Amino acid sequence: MRILVSLALVATLGLCGAIVFVLRSPLPAGDWLTNPAASYELARGENPHPVVLVRPVAAPLSAMAQLGKQVFFDSSLSSSGRLSCASCHSPQHFYGPPNSQPAMFGGPDMKRQGVRAVPSLMYLEAQPSFSIGPDPAGENDTLPNLPQLTAQATKIPRVTKTAQSTAQTAANIVPQGGLFWDGRADTLQEQAMGPLLSPFEMDGGSIARVAAKLRAAPYAKSFTELFGPNILNDPQMLVSEAMFAVARYQIEDESFHPFSSKYDAWLEGKARLSQAELRGYLLYNDPAKGDCAACHLDQPSPDGQPPLFTDHQYEALGVPRNPDLAANRNPAYFDEGICGPYRSDLAKETPYCGMFLTPTLRNAATRHVFFHNGVYHNLKQVLDFYDFRDTDPARIYPRAVDGKVEKFNDLPPSFQRNVDVTDPPLNRQPGEMPALTPKEEEDIIAFLKTLTDTSMSAATH
Repeated sequence: MRILVSLALVATLGLCGAIVFVLRSPLPAGDWLTNPAASYELARGENPHPVVLVRPVAAPLSAMAQLGKQVFFDSSLSSSGRLSCASCHSPQHFYGPPNSQPAMFGGPDMKRQGVRAVPSLMYLEAQPSFSIGPDPAGENDTLPNLPQLTAQATKIPRVTKTAQSTAQTAANIVPQGGLFWDGRADTLQEQAMGPLLSPFEMDGGSIARVAAKLRAAPYAKSFTELFGPNILNDPQMLVSEAMFAVARYQIEDESFHPFSSKYDAWLEGKARLSQAELRGYLLYNDPAKGDCAACHLDQPSPDGQPPLFTDHQYEALGVPRNPDLAANRNPAYFDEGICGPYRSDLAKETPYCGMFLTPTLRNAATRHVFFHNGVYHNLKQVLDFYDFRDTDPARIYPRAVDGKVEKFNDLPPSFQRNVDVTDPPLNRQPGEMPALTPKEEEDIIAFLKTLTDTSMSAATH
């Protein structure tokens, strides 16, 4: 009899323990009822559905990529002699900026401030070319021009972006792809050329001037070995091939795309999330909470490619103006994203003005500057922006002389209507509760830290 009582007591305690475990887990009760086994694994921080990720094959660098590496680290190509590609895209900082300045300084005396925050060069080899809307079905379809696409987009209802509707929103006629914050370059070769000649950055001056420096570089012989002796006599081709070599370095060197984060290991069933990381993961994917996965996709592709944590699309978020940018000292100056001033082909497509590229969140926890204008310096500030932009704008934007909150103050009034006010959590009204509590913000940040690559094989010069 005592044995039966003891067994009953043990069973009761076990049941109580199981109930407490379920109640304390961040998973909805419905998940436990419909799939208890998977819910139990997930509640323990394990991935109940592990996958095999298909990573780029690591191999020794080709001769072309080795040349590109030397160009990447060569500060002599700049007018100051002090700035290389690696100065702004630091290997020790995940190929992003090495400091918390809103924009890097360059030019002949290293005193000219840039106009936008430096994005990371990691995970760009799979970036699609710039386009607006999905490709039409059929090989023989005639592609509509930009004005036609813009007109079409204004007539077709746009699907609200949520973490649960990413497949449907891919059909929205919105800008996507390309490099830089405004997508004005389609290839890594074009992207590398931009900073090389920009007066705010390396300030190369001209193709002829850069070519002369390449001919004098200690690696000049590599050009003749790869392209023949005449390459040194053709300035345009010499500089073009140098930038192509830089692109090959980015494509071939594993440090630009290691996919070695804790989250990658979790996807493969090789790591366990902490309770804070798990809560953050669920909040990240909850349309009623963070809804981050609506734009920063976190699931592998059907063929096993690791997630890039971006949908490659453009958004007008209306971040506040950054007074620390020298360009913003001119009250008439506005950075209109893909409408200009650094690209001109879309200047007339006003429904897209104020839109900027959605960056990857991989290694975001290591950055010290966020958004295109570098207005924020940590993830807490970023999440506060999403929380309070609409529910309590006075916490985000300055007040005018008359006391009125200057919402969306970094865009001209005519383009403020382009700011996203429909996709969660940006669809709330003043006075409503923000999407996230301070504790929930902490949990999302804990999850974002799992996106930091743990093994960087980035070589230094």
